Amino acid sequence: MKKMLKSLLLSVLVIVLIAGCSSGKSNTTGDSSDDKVTLTLLHRWPNEPFKSYFEEAVEEFKKENPDVEFNIISVLNEDYKQKINVQLGSDNPPDIFFTWAGEYGKKFIRDGIALDLTSYVEEDKEWSDQIIPSTLQPFKEENNVFGLPVLMDVRMMAYNKEIFKDLGLEPPTTWEEFIDTLKAIKKSGKIPLGLGNKAPWNGGLYVTTLNQRMVSSEVLEKDNNRATGEFTDPGYVKALEKLEELIPYMNEHPNALSREEERSLFVTGQLAMMALHTIEFPYVKDAQFEWGTFNFPEISGGEGDPSVITGAPEGFMVSAKTKHPDVAVDFLKFLTSKPMAEKWVEDTDVISTTKGAVNEQNSTPLMVDVIKDVEEANDMAIWIDTALDAKVFEPYLSGIQQILNGEKTPEELMKDIQSAAKEVRE
Repeated sequence: MKKMLKSLLLSVLVIVLIAGCSSGKSNTTGDSSDDKVTLTLLHRWPNEPFKSYFEEAVEEFKKENPDVEFNIISVLNEDYKQKINVQLGSDNPPDIFFTWAGEYGKKFIRDGIALDLTSYVEEDKEWSDQIIPSTLQPFKEENNVFGLPVLMDVRMMAYNKEIFKDLGLEPPTTWEEFIDTLKAIKKSGKIPLGLGNKAPWNGGLYVTTLNQRMVSSEVLEKDNNRATGEFTDPGYVKALEKLEELIPYMNEHPNALSREEERSLFVTGQLAMMALHTIEFPYVKDAQFEWGTFNFPEISGGEGDPSVITGAPEGFMVSAKTKHPDVAVDFLKFLTSKPMAEKWVEDTDVISTTKGAVNEQNSTPLMVDVIKDVEEANDMAIWIDTALDAKVFEPYLSGIQQILNGEKTPEELMKDIQSAAKEVRE
């Protein structure tokens, strides 16, 4: 009897020891299986259909990872850049946060805010090889990966096909054709071109495209680098002069018009053309006319590659302070998996950075056409307000507003930018 009791006690002790060891092991998410993990996710889509997509993605992820909870914070585009600074400066920064590519994301890398994700990318090639390589590149620093792209936003010229057909017009491919098209539309009584620049990033994106057309890629790369930027190339002044050429064909008072009001003018047929982001396609799908897109026209004498499209990948970084890096990366792997990427395209009509996510089965013919344009482009011009240091792009955007109001010349603005770039370099 004593032997049995002794044996029983020994068995219990072994079970306890095994259980103790097991409790210290990680589950598939890399955290203790006895603990609830709560991740804070900060993104810039409190509006539909994006809001529901992320909520549903979180619920699907939780089905496979029941020990994970989420705190979702979402802020609209214009306010996001302020909100993220507050959140990242707090004692409890978000575990996963949205970021644009370019200088905007690089500052998180320089400041040690973003977690180095290189090991995750290299150790799981089956997953990471499904991400379009060119979209991963902007999130690298010295070949290390600090962010994961989820979507790509592309800025195309959208046009009202009915207006064009009535006037016998075709999408222009050169600047001269573009100006002739604008003149013909204005003569018909329609507003040829829209610009809602109440939030000045919109005018900045026009200049992003114009700079790319007028300035060589080598000069742009040098000037976009905060350590080497000078902005002395004459192409920058010429780009602003091209913007001035467009002002007579735009809606009145562009600095008083919001982006939403600009889209509304296009949807109601009052604008013939506007520069439209692919991420905005859902907002104009109810237009009562057929519309199409074309790439911004080539400018004779410009030093830039005319095939380049204005746009950039967007994605997420993981906080270097997160207590749950494996779980955070697992969620981003889940978001970029082909099933979730296809769902993203189906739900939002926005381009995914996962290979094959945009296809004829889940996308509109218009989106498939845009993807073809993207694939044919040699590069992408990243938004001026994310490619440049804030001390440079802020006076750039406010100066563009002044040019639109006739309060500043292109030469005066570029002198301001040269001074700002010098301050950043030093």
